[in-house]
Amino acid sequence: MKFNGIYTPAITPHGADGSIDYDALARQIEYLIDAGVHGIINGGSTGEYYAQSMEERQKVAAFTKDVIADRVPLIVGTISVRFDESIEMAEFAAKIGADTLLVGTPPYSVPTERENALNTLAIDRAADLPIMLYNYPGRMGVSMGEEFLDRVGRSKNICAIKESSGDINRVHLLARDYPHIQMSCGMDDQALEFFAWGAHSWVCAGSNFLPQEHIALWRACAVEGNFEKGRRIMSAMMPLMRVLEQGGKFIQCVKYGCEIMGNDAGPPRRPLKGLNKDDKRQLEQVVRVVKRTIADIESETGK
Repeated sequence: MKFNGIYTPAITPHGADGSIDYDALARQIEYLIDAGVHGIINGGSTGEYYAQSMEERQKVAAFTKDVIADRVPLIVGTISVRFDESIEMAEFAAKIGADTLLVGTPPYSVPTERENALNTLAIDRAADLPIMLYNYPGRMGVSMGEEFLDRVGRSKNICAIKESSGDINRVHLLARDYPHIQMSCGMDDQALEFFAWGAHSWVCAGSNFLPQEHIALWRACAVEGNFEKGRRIMSAMMPLMRVLEQGGKFIQCVKYGCEIMGNDAGPPRRPLKGLNKDDKRQLEQVVRVVKRTIADIESETGK
């Protein structure tokens, strides 16, 4: 499977009581497809999978597939502390007709590279679907290093890796030594560098509420090869990226960003709390400026 474009890890909208708002989720999916994103991820950290029961995870995945139908690819996350649950999610993803799995390191257990590779290959065998790896050592505790990549890279299903380490040397390593594993940007403030090193896709939570702006950066760099324009768009987006990462309020910011755009998102699940008034005002201002600035850039260059 070829990954090309913007892949959105969709939020899970909630009611005031924390229940999943499926009507709002359907509207969010339609919003993303209408905006032109190239794929939707269910079961990523932006979707708060870690705060859901297995029953909820499966219900949301199946619902998302029903809404999408075959209009864009669906990637289903399998990450879990428990191995059996990862296998169960992989098998369920295959059953509902998902296109790809998102496979990360089991959190908290801190496996060796060999253990992590065997875990990934077991998930691979359970579903026999294309796989996008998810390297996020900041959340998972360990990195998918060279021993891991050498082992899993032999499988025909290991197609891509969402690289979220923040280490630019990883970008160099993947581009040079593992060109058969497609590199996908998973670190928003390094998107320009990923594209310069040959990435063709970007998994970006901010595209939940600014999909067209994220598409604009991808198109400038990965399609047009216009890195002068790309630098201007990236510069315009940097304040947004700083706000999203401030004080560990990432999911809260993404969900409120959706509210700014008129899409119901609701609160995050506990232990997270929504943004305060000052944080909301700051994000509102940043979003206004980003939209205006990128619209001006697109207008000047004729898109």
